[in-house]
Amino acid sequence: MDVLEAIGTRRSVRKFSDRPVEPEKLRAVLDAARLAPSWANLQCSRYVVVEDAAMKARISELSYVESYFATKGYKSNPAQQALANAPVVIVVCGDPTLSGDLRGQEYYLTDVGIATENLMLAAHAQGLGSVFVGVFDEEPLGELLNIPPGMRIVGLFPLGYPLEAAKSGPSRKPLEEIVHYGTWKG
Repeated sequence: MDVLEAIGTRRSVRKFSDRPVEPEKLRAVLDAARLAPSWANLQCSRYVVVEDAAMKARISELSYVESYFATKGYKSNPAQQALANAPVVIVVCGDPTLSGDLRGQEYYLTDVGIATENLMLAAHAQGLGSVFVGVFDEEPLGELLNIPPGMRIVGLFPLGYPLEAAKSGPSRKPLEEIVHYGTWKG
């Protein structure tokens, strides 16, 4: 699968089969994330790979942040079951001290974002699925996983074989609606 095909056909997966992820595929996904560009090549991204069922269940519990979801009328985080049931959960962290901070822009978030796009595309290219889970209770999750102080958890990525074949993806806005040439027009 070439990169443009992977970009065009990747979908968020929230339901996984119980088939384990082969170690070589997991390593390839992590290596793709490692190869991502970063601010001054400081490589601020770090990864915690969780395969233990009890740990994944606890991570799932910590992905429901009542102050966020209750105000939106949700009784659960739509991705909670994905975190509990995926064969693997990759917790992606960033070290803000190993990236730029320019005029209030914290580039560790960009660095980690680039790395996780690589992660998700590499997973898809190998027949695996994933989804970005960005709402979680960071402090108790950091304690659960023994993440050092100062390190920020940026996202959770359940990973495994999709339970069902991918359907067509959500619609995207046409380029004419989102791209401006020369200056911002209209």
